[in-house]
Amino acid sequence: MIENNGRIIVVDDTPANLHLLSNLLEEHEYEVRAFPSAKLALMGMKNFLPELILLDITMPQMNGYEMCEYLKEDEKWRDIPVIFISALNEIFDKVKAFSVGGVDYITKPVQAEEVLARVETHLQLFRLREILQKTNFIQSQKLAQQNRQLKTLNQELEKANQQLKEKYLQLEEAQLQLVQNEKMVTLGNLVTGIAHEINNPLGFIGGNVSVAQKHLQDLLVGLSLYRENSHLDDEIIAEIEDLDLEFVAEDFPKLIASMQGGYDIIRNISTSLRTFARKDTDKKTEFNLHDGIDSTLLILKYRLKANENRPAIEMIKNYGNMPPVKCYAGQINQVFMNILANAIDAFEESNAGKTFQEIEKEPNRITITTELSEDKQKAIVRIADNGMGMAQEVKEKIFEQGFTTKEVGKGTGLGMAIAHQIVIEKHGGQISCDSTIGQGTIFTIMIPR
Repeated sequence: MIENNGRIIVVDDTPANLHLLSNLLEEHEYEVRAFPSAKLALMGMKNFLPELILLDITMPQMNGYEMCEYLKEDEKWRDIPVIFISALNEIFDKVKAFSVGGVDYITKPVQAEEVLARVETHLQLFRLREILQKTNFIQSQKLAQQNRQLKTLNQELEKANQQLKEKYLQLEEAQLQLVQNEKMVTLGNLVTGIAHEINNPLGFIGGNVSVAQKHLQDLLVGLSLYRENSHLDDEIIAEIEDLDLEFVAEDFPKLIASMQGGYDIIRNISTSLRTFARKDTDKKTEFNLHDGIDSTLLILKYRLKANENRPAIEMIKNYGNMPPVKCYAGQINQVFMNILANAIDAFEESNAGKTFQEIEKEPNRITITTELSEDKQKAIVRIADNGMGMAQEVKEKIFEQGFTTKEVGKGTGLGMAIAHQIVIEKHGGQISCDSTIGQGTIFTIMIPR
């Protein structure tokens, strides 16, 4: 027998049966409450919650079946096991007893040993079910807690993975930018070196051209005077006539002038290279933005001029009254270079499939406009092209590191990101892109003076 025997309610409208069962159970140390009707039993259950109910079937007002159905509809009572005890011995009665929720059926007259055995069995089952339910509840709570923890861990893991991806992309972009910056530094040093190497012989040529021109003039004047005032024999006269000094006197200055023109072109290129590749110091310096734009255009001249596939790209410069601006000149030149080079690349892409004549009717055009803001505190440079323009999704990503619309190997996706960084982070300025498909693109740069 189970220690600390359980609580039992006995319901029977026959006093003799009620007394017999109550005494039997109490003798075996069960805590018993006896009720002569179903309704009284339901009222008594409000103060005494049993672990088992022994229930007669045939009773007035509410029979055993009805009471059992009532119990099963109430959440706090539905799990209490009900053993029917009745003189009804038909299969129908037993089947109905089980169908309304009974767990067992004892036929009257009862046998004490049978009653005690079934009571003990169903109390044990009831208590095991309670233990199982509590265990299941505890396990479900633990499982729910573990699921919540697992979900939190998964979220943290996803967040960590995302951060790792972002860090990796940032590292990759930083490496690419470092390579790009190193290329620009190397290019700047190379250009500066080339310009320096050009300047030495260029100065020699420039100085000698002017001297040669003076010597030639002196020589021609001397020859002319000599012919007029000397008596020369026929052979010398013939030689002089063969020299055609009049033609030499007329053509040689043209040759000298042509050499001078070539010298001026090379000198301008050298100056532009040095201007473009100007090394930045730790502090901003006064710089003429127009000089920066012009030097960049001169370096890009080979890409702007006509070729076998298209006419020259038209360049329109609307320069306003722009005083020098405090900036990092080399970096600003890089911004101009990146934007202009991208515009030329866009022209090459949009020109694909067009004939020379078709492009000539609607020529590629870049317009550069400079002005001061209304408060005179910002220098504004607008670089506009009449290319094919950009879609909205491209325009939104144009300044993102690693973003490019070019084929693999033809673009790093850093050019405009670097331009954005130079203007905004290095100069505290603004850079924006306005573009419409089929109409072209305008980049606006604002730099505080």
